[in-house]
Amino acid sequence: MTTYHWIIFFLIVQLIHGLGTWKLYEKAGRKRWEAFVPIYNSIVLMKIINRPTWWTVLLFIPIINLIMFPVVWVETLRSFGKNSTMDTLLGIFTFGFYIYYINYTQDVTLITDRSLMARTKTGDTISSLLFAIVVATLVHTYVMQPYTIPTSSLEKSLLVGDFLFVSKFHYGARTPMTTVAAPMVHDTLPLVKIKSYSSWPQLPYFRFPGFQKIQKNDIVVFNWPADTVYKFFDTSGRSILKPIDKKSNYVKRCQGTPGDSLQIKNGTVYINGKELILPERAKTQYSYFVTYDMNVPIDFEFLLKDIGSTDGAGFKNEARDTLYLRALTAEGANRLRNVPGIKSVTQAISKEGESNIFSHNPNWNSDNFGPIYIPEAGKTVALNLQTLPFYKRIISVYEKHDLKVVGNDIYINDKKVTSYTFQKNYYWMMGDNRNNSEDSRYWGYVPDDHIVGKPVFIWMSWDTNGKGINKIRWDRLFTTVSGDGQPQSYFKYFLGLLVLYFVGEYFWKKRKASKV
Repeated sequence: MTTYHWIIFFLIVQLIHGLGTWKLYEKAGRKRWEAFVPIYNSIVLMKIINRPTWWTVLLFIPIINLIMFPVVWVETLRSFGKNSTMDTLLGIFTFGFYIYYINYTQDVTLITDRSLMARTKTGDTISSLLFAIVVATLVHTYVMQPYTIPTSSLEKSLLVGDFLFVSKFHYGARTPMTTVAAPMVHDTLPLVKIKSYSSWPQLPYFRFPGFQKIQKNDIVVFNWPADTVYKFFDTSGRSILKPIDKKSNYVKRCQGTPGDSLQIKNGTVYINGKELILPERAKTQYSYFVTYDMNVPIDFEFLLKDIGSTDGAGFKNEARDTLYLRALTAEGANRLRNVPGIKSVTQAISKEGESNIFSHNPNWNSDNFGPIYIPEAGKTVALNLQTLPFYKRIISVYEKHDLKVVGNDIYINDKKVTSYTFQKNYYWMMGDNRNNSEDSRYWGYVPDDHIVGKPVFIWMSWDTNGKGINKIRWDRLFTTVSGDGQPQSYFKYFLGLLVLYFVGEYFWKKRKASKV
């Protein structure tokens, strides 16, 4: 829905509210016109039902308003003496239209001094639960959200089994575009495994101001632009078109920002002609061929684990005297070269074109790619049959124009063009585990409206291959994701604060009891 459509929809909702409540407003001593004025009618209604004015704000926050609407319907009914369980159920399951029946057929009186306390333990529990859900949804949507790392594309920096807190406010919190969805879940409801949202209606994209921009080398969580899979890791082949904010969540390292020229040479990224220097914490990994002397006994499983090769020791016999290592750092490769019996350690560089590279250039592959331009909002590029493959998806999918090619001519919205001006900013995202990462090399640019947030903290790390207490990677608990130097765990400080809290609480309760 466009902004115009949303304004019309909003006004229709206000009209429906006014027609269904104006008599109740009058019975509460207000004017009938007050039931029809957008936003003001909600403020007045909060006064009528004796609830705080700030509840009005919650009625206009996507997802949270789905919780608040039923609450306000029930509160309105109870304010006019409709307190039975049947009244409550009718108010909820008729989506508030039961209030129409009360408004036009019942002679009701406003109860100005009604108790706002729940009359049963069940009612009190439900009220507390709803309040907790509202607060948690606010934090989850606009402040901080937990994620887990499912793949090894950022291995060394982020491990499979890391549990992260991802900041929404660093780059600016994005308001939900999907307005009808279950709170605090992504695209699938737990247990029942069904879709957790409705694709209609959709709000226009809006992002609050952040306090920093995405920088090169930032680790970023974003919605996978090419996602059509029914469910992440689903192998059934089912596909579904998803709203932007319900596409699968990916985490990669930003390698190119708007306006950059990016090129990959033998696996190394160059920005504007200069090699992109990664931070100390980043451990780029590549695949290697290792040849060895078959007469020298070598325990490869122990050796590769010792030097930090990922993907479960990650090797296979390429020939009788050759191994193929899927993921190894340059430092690990150098250590391997010094092992007695190792003849050579050679980085595996793709030499031929790959049809799945997003530009479909037959001379490019995942290790040798570009140069390409990273689109910047407001900038114009020449558009012809040679440049169109880079920007086709941007024009037709991300910026929603009608794109056609007739012979050698390109038409956008039925107008012949030779250039195009971008409406959005775009980013180039790649994994540190270069030969084992599905990233921008394969599906292209990441639009700014797909950005979710910035990982800032690892609160738990779980190693499925560990045993007993060692399943927890203790050295990764409470470590920051970014920063200078190597990661440092703050777990001991957290434990110290926790001990101080419980000790302080014990003495506070003891002191309070002694005064009674």
